Amino acid sequence: MKYTGPENLAVIACPGGEVFADKIIHHLKKSYNHKFSKIVSDMAKKYAMDADTVMRRICFIHDALRDSSGVHIPRFKASARFTMFPNGEIKAEIIESIRGKDVYIVQDPENHYPLSFNDETLKKSLSVNDHLMTILVTVDAVKQAGADRITLVSPVYPYSRQHKKKGREGITASRIGYILESLGVDRIITLDIHSREIGNAFNFMRMENLHASYQIIRQLSKLAEIQSGDFVVVSPDTGAVDRNKFYATAFKKPLALLYKERDYSRVSKDAQENNIAEVKLLGNVRDKTVFMADDMLGTGGTLLKAMQFLREQGAKKVIAGISLPLFSGNAIEHFDAAFRDGLFHRIIGTNAVYQEELLTREWYVSVNITRLFAQTISRLHQGQSLSSLLDNREIIEKLLADS
Repeated sequence: MKYTGPENLAVIACPGGEVFADKIIHHLKKSYNHKFSKIVSDMAKKYAMDADTVMRRICFIHDALRDSSGVHIPRFKASARFTMFPNGEIKAEIIESIRGKDVYIVQDPENHYPLSFNDETLKKSLSVNDHLMTILVTVDAVKQAGADRITLVSPVYPYSRQHKKKGREGITASRIGYILESLGVDRIITLDIHSREIGNAFNFMRMENLHASYQIIRQLSKLAEIQSGDFVVVSPDTGAVDRNKFYATAFKKPLALLYKERDYSRVSKDAQENNIAEVKLLGNVRDKTVFMADDMLGTGGTLLKAMQFLREQGAKKVIAGISLPLFSGNAIEHFDAAFRDGLFHRIIGTNAVYQEELLTREWYVSVNITRLFAQTISRLHQGQSLSSLLDNREIIEKLLADS
């Protein structure tokens, strides 16, 4: 069993991504501890030695050859300082040497809670644009510090909803990629990208688009009888058909579709004031448990409209699975009201977006996807295949068979 040491793997957390990065590092340490213990155990059996002796000799050879400190499972997290100046400018400084390392920059651009700057003497809430600028200055600092390879870990890809043009407008999602690429980012790891075409716009930079379907299904199986005859998957709109077809195929259940007529002369402001003029249903939901999946929940207007319509059509219970639970503006208040009115049973979201208030709600269930990101980082660092992580149909089939 070949052991690839993690000494050259470094994780740098932008202010918004601190919590997510710490959870990733927790899983990385467990993974490398397990691998190292397995090597010691195998060698002890092979050479008929006790494990403690094998470990001492490995550490001796490791220290002698690498001139290391003897810590074989490093702390991974590289220290960085972030300064915000009175005019709003942000500066990133890398406090320790990362020369020649494989660096992973973690950021949550939808974290709008107060964050620490200036050695924790300043607390400031950031917009998506502020977070994006923080990413850019951090990438530049890491590049200037001599990193060998730079990967951006951003579960939410900034501006991903601006991925196509209908008139005189920009394709900002791809332009963000060009900027990151020009600064020296080699790869982006993200979650359920709003449009897969975004990754096709880059020249050389790669995008690893992970999926939260396994974690969501595992939680869903605790909330509903997936295998029962009164279970149906519904796509909340035409843009989410492929995602919900995936779930319907996995569950071997029918797929229904909600079609929305939109009035584009009106601008969507929040969950109540949106541009949806009419909703139509293709399929049957009467007396059934309904599951809807979507990649992103912003103000929640589309989902609330869908939930209300499904209940009017006789749906018994409505559950939603959301990969990126943004809950922008006053969305939480609107969902509180909808839950009191009995429009839905639960919403399953991931911790890809940092939330505090949302986690206190009875109707919200959070699933942890940081282990998936840690596995991806570990495999990339060791030059291993990501196929089983990017295409998780086999483990989902096993999960459903076991349940």
